Amino acid sequence: MAGTRRVIPFAELGRQEVGSVGGKNASLGEMTAHLADAAVRVPPGFATTADAYGELLDGHGLRGRIEEQIARLHEGAALDEVGAAIRSMTLAEPLPTGLRAEIVSAYEQLGRDEGREDPEVAVRSSATAEDLPEASFAGQQETYLNVRGAARLLEAVHRCYASLYTDRAIDYRERMGFDHLQVALSVGVQIMVRSDLAGAGVIFTLDPESGFPEVIVISAACGLGETVVSGQVDPDEYTVFKPSLKDPGLNPLIDVRVGAKRRKAVYAEHGLTRTVDTTAEERSQRVLTDAEVRLLADWALTVEGHYGCPMDLEWAKDGLTGDLWIVQARPETVQSRRAASTLRRCRLTAMPGTPLLAGIAVGEAIGSGPVVVMDSPVDLDRFPSGGVLVTGITDPDWEPIMKRASAIVTDHGGRTSHAAIVSRELGVPAVVGTGRATHTLHDGQQVTVSCAEGGRGEVYDGLLAYEETETDLADIPATRTHVMINLADPSAAFRWWCLPADGVGLARLEFIVAHQVKVHPMALLHPDRLDAADRCAVDQLTEGYLDRTRYFSDRLAYGIARIAASRWPAPVVVRTSDFKTNEYARLVGGRPFEPVEANPMIGWRGASRYYSDGYREGFALECRALRRVRDEMGLTNVIVMIPFCRSLEEADRVLDVMAEEGLRRGENGLKVHVMAEIPANVILAQDFAERFDGFSIGSNDLTQLTLGVDRDSEALAHVFDETDPAVTRSIEMLVQRAQAAGRSIGLCGQRPSDDPAFTEFLVKTGIDSVSVAPDSFAVVKQHVAAAEPRRYEQGRTAPSGTRWSQAEQPSPS
Repeated sequence: MAGTRRVIPFAELGRQEVGSVGGKNASLGEMTAHLADAAVRVPPGFATTADAYGELLDGHGLRGRIEEQIARLHEGAALDEVGAAIRSMTLAEPLPTGLRAEIVSAYEQLGRDEGREDPEVAVRSSATAEDLPEASFAGQQETYLNVRGAARLLEAVHRCYASLYTDRAIDYRERMGFDHLQVALSVGVQIMVRSDLAGAGVIFTLDPESGFPEVIVISAACGLGETVVSGQVDPDEYTVFKPSLKDPGLNPLIDVRVGAKRRKAVYAEHGLTRTVDTTAEERSQRVLTDAEVRLLADWALTVEGHYGCPMDLEWAKDGLTGDLWIVQARPETVQSRRAASTLRRCRLTAMPGTPLLAGIAVGEAIGSGPVVVMDSPVDLDRFPSGGVLVTGITDPDWEPIMKRASAIVTDHGGRTSHAAIVSRELGVPAVVGTGRATHTLHDGQQVTVSCAEGGRGEVYDGLLAYEETETDLADIPATRTHVMINLADPSAAFRWWCLPADGVGLARLEFIVAHQVKVHPMALLHPDRLDAADRCAVDQLTEGYLDRTRYFSDRLAYGIARIAASRWPAPVVVRTSDFKTNEYARLVGGRPFEPVEANPMIGWRGASRYYSDGYREGFALECRALRRVRDEMGLTNVIVMIPFCRSLEEADRVLDVMAEEGLRRGENGLKVHVMAEIPANVILAQDFAERFDGFSIGSNDLTQLTLGVDRDSEALAHVFDETDPAVTRSIEMLVQRAQAAGRSIGLCGQRPSDDPAFTEFLVKTGIDSVSVAPDSFAVVKQHVAAAEPRRYEQGRTAPSGTRWSQAEQPSPS
């Protein structure tokens, strides 16, 4: 093979070399050669070539013997038998003498460049059909870490060659339609980063669940990165907002979730690696600082821009030097292939009851079937098609079983674990990181696995009915009246990013407080008033926080930011907390701070709390979170809305408190709206308009207080009617008065979703916007489009909604 290069340094490679060194090594070369000027750090190394692999196959007829085994597979031979035979033949064939010499020479040169003899290296397989935009092959072949010395390096290279024919790799190529003998293998040899002493993880340049393109998601765990990819640990997760990342004056980190990280991979005493328990301090602390997250995100954005497509990268931090490195990069192959023009949704149509288990939702589908609990993937025949796979973790050996499953449930793993990555690619719903699935579920048990309810995936007992719908977004008509969406759960916000909504008309802080904060804010400020049980619960929830009030503002800010980012730069109206006293009391530590009221629905709620001695400090924490989202994170599309504001004096007092806490109306474009849900808001609309920038009609409370009907009363349900003339005339009057004062006005509620006639009534009033649940958006949009021609035929003026798209919409920071 005179003139053929068997080994090439990364610095001499580029992405055009995929056919020679595979996608993984071509990308490492591309970044080494072209992104060094952008300060993207890639550990040095070299790659063997496809020609070198061909030399191995052709030396003693190995290629022909592999062809014979593949023919046996197509004739019905067992996959595991064929795979074992090919691997055995490959390992029995000596590496060509010329290849061995060139690998050793390149390794010795790498050591000289690094200033040390026999440096530790990572040895990674890189198939020539791997890491392509149309197929990932991620994890199909072997990787060996902490390889030291020429002899061990040659052994690792040989084993990488054999791993081209692992059972999972053969199965994957069969499923993807690749010719086995047309796929060659390159081996990358790269200086090890001492992440065993620090941490490592994965980066996606879009949200891996929804495909939302405006974020970068970074997973991080202690030790070597293999525990993150394999799903052995529940990693930290950091979400970075790309538009804010481009402004050095902003903090683009819009969400942080600290994972359990109970295990880590470290160097073994005599080479390779081992897994050990992490310390309590490692589990409770973040792996990355804000500055490190930003640096990795900057690099990821640079790599994405260079490649021109969403990317999936791996990173590592050296515990000796503190330096960060990018150790792998490949095109993202799941969300980037999905059509953003079609919205597919699943929903349970039966009442599910209490879930048996919960974890991280992967995908947005629902699956059901009999549970099959498995410790290892060796017994393929035991797994029935359509079963629910339940196991501790998965690795590539599980893939032949995973493709048979209707759903997958694991004890461990995060959104970038092997189980998550492969489940997305297969389109199989998975709930990962449940902690106890293998102990809670049993063989043959019929369950339903739902990933259709946000970021939390749940496993229910029994086979529950569900439906699937598909909406072609191109069929949704344009309307003059803005149609917005209501959002509460930040973990579900990104899934609706492709809806052509005009913003978020109502984001409820109560959901974030109840589900993500869980603690009454006053309990964090006055822990001395708590009993022993509540103090213990607060200690557990706020572990790692020296300033417990920071826990409240962090969780609240991250929740608001995810919702605001999902619609940027369209307006997102965030309503400050509107719990009733009985609901506040149910929060951890809430009972000592809440009175017992006979009728909390019309009691101490909304604006009246914000300036009172009993909650003023708690409201200050809400303001702190809102100010952080707008001023520090740059999400100035957030509009603050005050609920249940009974009087003009109350409005003035609340606005004064907000100003004291750094939320001054008009500063940095801040707009403040008011809920219009009390007859006083209608009667004094012009006066309220002097204090607020817009109104949002809360039709449930307005109906309740106009008709004097408890909206929760079963006995009076027949009287509660949002179409009663007293209510509809109040709405008409409010729309006219708001618009006369130059204020925007919308309605947020369920009624437009259920009643086309009510939607038509709203359109006829000239209302600026309606805001509905996301799954009702397409239907309401159709209703609005149908009503608008009739309205304009009657000679009415157009809605004043242009204020939303101009004055209310901020320009990007």
